[in-house]
Order: sequence, then C-alpha cells, then structure tokens
Amino acid sequence: MQVIVMLRQAQRATARSVAVFVGDVGRGLLEVSHNTLALVGLAAIASAVFVLGRADIRGQVEVAAFQWLQTRHEARELASAENRMLAEVAEPDGVARATAAELKELTKEQAKLAVWISRRYKVAPEPVSALVQEAWSIGQRAALDPTLILAIMAIESSFNPFAQSAVGAQGLMQVMTRVHDDKYESFGGKHAAFDPISNVRVGVLVLKECITRAGSLQEGLRYYVGAALLEGDGGYVGRVLAEQSLMRSVADGKTVPLNAANSPSNTAREHEPSASQPGADPAKTETPDQVALLR
Repeated sequence: MQVIVMLRQAQRATARSVAVFVGDVGRGLLEVSHNTLALVGLAAIASAVFVLGRADIRGQVEVAAFQWLQTRHEARELASAENRMLAEVAEPDGVARATAAELKELTKEQAKLAVWISRRYKVAPEPVSALVQEAWSIGQRAALDPTLILAIMAIESSFNPFAQSAVGAQGLMQVMTRVHDDKYESFGGKHAAFDPISNVRVGVLVLKECITRAGSLQEGLRYYVGAALLEGDGGYVGRVLAEQSLMRSVADGKTVPLNAANSPSNTAREHEPSASQPGADPAKTETPDQVALLR
C-alpha cells in the first residue's frame, strides 16, 4: 500500500515537472517570436527611413511603382476591350457553317483516306473528313467512284477551297463560275463557289455532263479541263487517274507513301473502268438533271 502511494506521488511530481517545462518552453517561444516580429518591424522602419532619406532611391521606387500600376491598368483596359469586342462579334451558331467532321464518324476506308490526304496535302483532317464523306455520298448518287472526285480536287486545287485560276475557275474542283453560275442558284448564288460542299456538288454535275457528252471517262476529263478541242491536255487526265489510283489503294488498306508521284502510268490508265461504279456506263447513265445531285 505504501509503495502505491509513493508511485502516485512520483507520477504527480513528474506531471508537474513536465507542465513547468512545457510552460517555460511556450513562454520562451512567445518571447522569441515577439522579439523577432519587433526586429522585423524595426528593420522595415529603418529601411523606410533610409529610402525616404535618399532622393535617388525614392525616385527609382516611385518610377517602378508607377510603371507597375500603369502596366496593370493597360492590361485591364485591353482585357475589357477584348471582352467587349468578343461580345459584339460572338456567334454561338457559327460552328454550323464549318465544313468539318470527326474521323470517328467515317467508315474505316474513308478514315484511312482522309488521314492520308490530310498528311499528303498538309490540310486539317476535319474538313478533309467532311469532303471524303461528301465524295462518297454524291459519288453514289452520280455513279462515280468517290476517289475520282477526290482526285480531281487534289489535282485542281490541292484541297484549297479558295483557289482561283487565271481564267476564273474557282474552288475545290475549279468550276468556271461565270459559265456555270446557273448551277449555283440552288445554293444561293455564285459566291457558293467558295463553299466546299456546294463547289463539290456543282463540280460533280459538270463532270457528269462532260462524261455524258464525251462518251468516256478520259474524254470527259478532257472536256472538264477545257482541252476537248486541243491536241493535248498537258497530262491532266493521266495525273487525275494516277492520283485516283493512289487514293483507291489507300482506301483499300494498302500502304502508299505520302510523296508518291501522280505522274501518268499504265497502272493509272488501266484504272479507268473503276472510275464509275460497277456496271455503270458513263455514256448511258442518266443525265445530271435526272439524278438528285444538288441536295
């Protein structure tokens, strides 16, 4: 019993010692912190007195402060002007006018071709994807291989929808707008020549007319480029068919170098029968007015 009492007394003595130690340490830290803050304050006051006493340093500080305030003010003014301008010109529905599509919306062969065209002609894949989709859609209605339509775009404009030739051919498929202005009436007028989809649809109409008039694909292409009455076409037909052959190979899953030449070759000329869909004779197909190409 006496041992237990002694242990309790020892515990109480230890607790009192710890409490005293902690209290002393706390008071010491508080004293140090107060002294540190006091030293900082004194240092700040001394610095201010020193700066105020030096006209050159005071002038430098004032100039630096003024420049900082002026820069901040100009930045706020610029941001405010940009916000006002953006509010004035913003058009949330503007994206609806963009000719673009995601690769995931295309079939496997279409996506492969879109990526290849994008890299070969250094154009964005989204608008190319939309053009590939359109080529497949209108190609089916016009009984033309979509790669032929895309090949013409490649040779005519390198996929530049704003291209214009010296004689006035305009847009992706370099349609002579002043000659075929009537075809653009359904799209709102001749300025639709610079709308990619409108230009492609009118271009296909013109191409179908040329093929029907000439009786064959090669002669139709000569009509299309305006070389029907000339001795030669400058290699145009051969380049279109060669480019089509490359595109057809890409769509079929074959590896084709991005810098592959589209110079005329026997392979390209032999590709002519596949320019129209199987079983379709361009000379005997319906005229453009009989197929729904414009919509």
